Amino acid sequence: MHRRPSPLLHDYKHSSAQEPKKSKALQWFAVGLTVPLAALALISSMTSTPPAATASDVAAIMVSSDAELNVAAVLDIAPELIALIEPEPEPIPDFDVVNLKIGRGDTLDRLFRQNNLNLGHLATIAKLEEPKKLFRLLKPGDEFQILHENGSIISMYSVLSLSSAIRIEHTDDGFVSEIIERPIEIRKRLAYGVINSSLFESGADAGLSDKVIMNIAGIFAWDVDFVLDIRQGDNFYVQYEEIWQEGEYVADGEIIVAEFNNNGRTHRAIRFIDSSGFSDYFTPAGDSVRKAFIRAPVDFTRVSSNFNPRRRHPILNTIRAHRGVDYAAPRGTPINAAGDGKVIFRGVKNGYGKTIILQHGGNITTLYAHMSNYIAKARVGTRVRQAETIGFVGATGLATANHLHYEYRLNGVHRNPRTVTLPQAEPIDEQYRDKFLASVEPILKELEQFKRTQIASVAYNDDQS
Repeated sequence: MHRRPSPLLHDYKHSSAQEPKKSKALQWFAVGLTVPLAALALISSMTSTPPAATASDVAAIMVSSDAELNVAAVLDIAPELIALIEPEPEPIPDFDVVNLKIGRGDTLDRLFRQNNLNLGHLATIAKLEEPKKLFRLLKPGDEFQILHENGSIISMYSVLSLSSAIRIEHTDDGFVSEIIERPIEIRKRLAYGVINSSLFESGADAGLSDKVIMNIAGIFAWDVDFVLDIRQGDNFYVQYEEIWQEGEYVADGEIIVAEFNNNGRTHRAIRFIDSSGFSDYFTPAGDSVRKAFIRAPVDFTRVSSNFNPRRRHPILNTIRAHRGVDYAAPRGTPINAAGDGKVIFRGVKNGYGKTIILQHGGNITTLYAHMSNYIAKARVGTRVRQAETIGFVGATGLATANHLHYEYRLNGVHRNPRTVTLPQAEPIDEQYRDKFLASVEPILKELEQFKRTQIASVAYNDDQS
């Protein structure tokens, strides 16, 4: 019986006399290249300059029986053939660039003369709407990048703000200008710090800029005295914006959320921007973190004398109630209004020396004494805003050194400015409350997640040590 050979016993080895077959893929690749390249060569033969490789060269290559050699040879001459029908690139004009920076007393006319630039072109540009406005408001530090050819203006470019610039170009119809956008990217960054000596030092150790550190202090200034109240071991968490442009860091933006843990108390603040673009900070419940008054109306080095009804006066040497707080600070340090109010007294007041008294809502008055001078605007009858400068630290009146004497009175009765309960500012507007509360949850969720990673990291490092 005739049996089919078993596939298990079939010999798949090539005979020793059998030649290996050429790759059909390579052969078809060579043929595929030949047709378009031969066409290119035919087109190029009509040009005035003969190419280094011709159609006959391609044909000679392709008659070879070695497909691998065919492919290699065709690829070798392909760039020469393709280059024959590619247009020559237009030459780039060789223009000159000059950067003009406005200095004190400078004008564009003067800078154009100094750099031998076309004054007629400047006069024409100055008639355009956008440049006309810009040139009227020039200030020291403004810069212009100018592209010119032998003094003739080709283009001008100047940055107007972080997100916009003006570009002026010379066209066949004259000069045209346009305001162009400079897109920015907002990135969020989180940071954590522990107080060892001061907020500034711990913030710097956490990689925060001076701006972000000062913003943290400003947000919590109504609840925390960052000179007297902070304790070693206090900590903070903050999420803030970084501004990037064209892949490069530009500046720090605003704080999104911050938490400060001070002596067992937790203070949180979340930013909210209303429909008019006004932003402020609120607690997670929607109450303003601001108070109607700030604790300390001056940046001081130390409290030289506290509120004390039985204090002995340093000059009179008698027991005389000290109904305010003395903040030692260098002469000339700005004194700020503790809250919104109206100036009801300005002048020399007995031992107080140069003094200003402000009337606030709720029958509250504040007094600022021993000033070296006043701000011109702070006249009797004028209104001032919270944190607005009203004068400067001095030592007028009965004072032994430069300092601010500050008093807080409620219904005419003196209260300790450092401990009195300060009235709250208005909570978030009712029309925005639902929107604000909806935004709080994801912000706090992200902050809590960051806090857990920091706590875990600290615990891990403690274990390793």
